[in-house]
Amino acid sequence: MDWLQVVVLSLVQGLTEFLPISSSAHLILVPALTPWSDQGLAFDVALHIGSLAAVILYFRHELKRMTLSWVASCRGQPSDEDGRLAWWVLLATIPVGIAALIFKTPIETSMRSPLLIGASLILFGLLLGYADWRKRGVRSEYHLTMKDALLIGGAQALALIPGTSRSGITITAALLLGMNRESAARFSFLMSIPVIVLAGGLEVFGLIREPEDVAWTALILGTLLSGLSAYLCIHYFLIFIKRIGMQPFVIYRVIFGLWLLWFFW
Repeated sequence: MDWLQVVVLSLVQGLTEFLPISSSAHLILVPALTPWSDQGLAFDVALHIGSLAAVILYFRHELKRMTLSWVASCRGQPSDEDGRLAWWVLLATIPVGIAALIFKTPIETSMRSPLLIGASLILFGLLLGYADWRKRGVRSEYHLTMKDALLIGGAQALALIPGTSRSGITITAALLLGMNRESAARFSFLMSIPVIVLAGGLEVFGLIREPEDVAWTALILGTLLSGLSAYLCIHYFLIFIKRIGMQPFVIYRVIFGLWLLWFFW
């Protein structure tokens, strides 16, 4: 891998992992528009580690409270709002975990079409726009119920369809359930932690089965760039949607989706 490839892939991963614009849609452009070969599983793992470190660092105070309260609830103590939130994040991960086990093969083989990605960008982008326009909720992540968590988790399973965007579809579901924009985004980001852990774990498992030569300098740089860009993305995204909302991302998704349909038709 040359340095430009490392930088581009790291920034694409760091920015699109948390923005509601689909990382798979953007990553498909890299091999389509460049002569670069596949970066390999080891580099994918490094990028996931960077994104995971960013979201954990950003929400470190919330995660500390949630973890302590969750452990206390496991010991039989009554759950407070942090403990319940921890349970809801874990509960919301179950649907996507089950769906990934069942549909992993067809997703990796027959659902990587740029045309499908373009259509998904447009369809789920318009749904996000509708949810943001229709609802002006006041509920926070601490007002969620078990039913809410399962519904948002079920929506998260749809993110296995390339072009959907994990953050986009979970924010859409949360908005439709009456959450405000910032709370919907925060819950989506918290939900990303176990999902990234599971996805990274599968890649590590694949790496163990088929070891690769490791370019440590590229891996370290990729991890740092992915983590830094992801951290800044989370921070400024929360500020942006509070002031402006989701509609600019909807417009971007529709234009990008139409371009993919035109380019790969």
